[in-house]
Amino acid sequence: MNPRVVSVSARNDYTLELTFANGETGIFDCSHLLGFGVFRELGDKNYFRRVRVEGGTVAWPNDQDICPDTLYEDSVKTDTSRG
Repeated sequence: MNPRVVSVSARNDYTLELTFANGETGIFDCSHLLGFGVFRELGDKNYFRRVRVEGGTVAWPNDQDICPDTLYEDSVKTDTSRG
């Protein structure tokens, strides 16, 4: 099982700065999701910034979430000295 998310910060370019339970950090690009179904709402930058950590993954107020394994595997790691 991949490490889960412990903190998240939204950036203006529709990316998320993530910290994982193993101490690694990464950037996950959400821009490819903006045109699909429930994720279209994330196109509103004010709404996008309302992201939070919930149950080891990221979520927004209207129940959008992203699989924690996808977040870990597809994020660009920014600190690989840990883990």
